[in-house]
Amino acid sequence: RPDLLKLTVTGVRAHVGLALDGDGDRVVMVDERGNLVDGDQLLFVLACDRLANGGLKGPVVGTVMSNLGLELALAERGASFLRAKVGDRYVLAMLKEHGGILGGETSGHVLCLDRTTTGDGLVTALQVLAIMQRSGRSLSELTHGMPQFPQVLLNVQVKKPSDPHGDLAVREAVAAAEAELGGRGRIVLRASGTEPVIRVMVEGENRQQVTLLASRLADTVRATFS
Repeated sequence: RPDLLKLTVTGVRAHVGLALDGDGDRVVMVDERGNLVDGDQLLFVLACDRLANGGLKGPVVGTVMSNLGLELALAERGASFLRAKVGDRYVLAMLKEHGGILGGETSGHVLCLDRTTTGDGLVTALQVLAIMQRSGRSLSELTHGMPQFPQVLLNVQVKKPSDPHGDLAVREAVAAAEAELGGRGRIVLRASGTEPVIRVMVEGENRQQVTLLASRLADTVRATFS
C-alpha cells in the first residue's frame, strides 16, 4: 500500500521505497521525503538517463492519461513524446511502430524494450536504483525537473458505454472548457471498456479551475447519457 509505504520510508529514514502490484508488472516508488513517485515520473527519470548517455531511441510513449508535465519536461530536453490509448498493449504497439524503447502508464506499468519485452516492476525499480547510485542523486532530485499538473478524474455512470464525443452538447462543453484552459491543459473524455462509465479527465495549472471544469463537464455528460 503506497500510503503505508510513505509513512514507513520517512519513519525509518530510508532512501527510497518501492511497491509492486500483485503480479509484479507495475511499480510505484516513494522518495526519501515520503512523496509518491508514479509511472510518469519514473518514465521521466529513465528517459533523462538514456538521453544523457545517448541510449534513448525513438519517442517516449505514454497514454492519453499521462501527465502533461511529463510531455513538457521531455520536450524541453529534446525528446519526443507520443500518447497511446490506455492499456500497455497499445503503448507497446506504438513503441514498436515508431522504433521506441521506453514507454508506460501513470499506474507504473513501464516498458523498457532495451531491457525486457514486457512490463516488469522489478526491472523498472532496479534501473531507477542504479541511476540513483551512479549519479549520487536522491529520487526527489531526479524527479525534480518534471512538474506535475493538477489532474482531476471523474467517473460518470451511464446507461451503456457510449462515445462521449458523439453528442453535440458534450463537444460544445469540451470546446468551452478548452478555451478556458487557454492551451495550458488537456481534457480527455472516454468510455470505459469494462464498465458503464464515461471517464472525464481535466488537467491544467490551477487545481481550482481544473476541479470546476471537470465537475461541469461531468454534469453535461451525466445529463446527456444517464
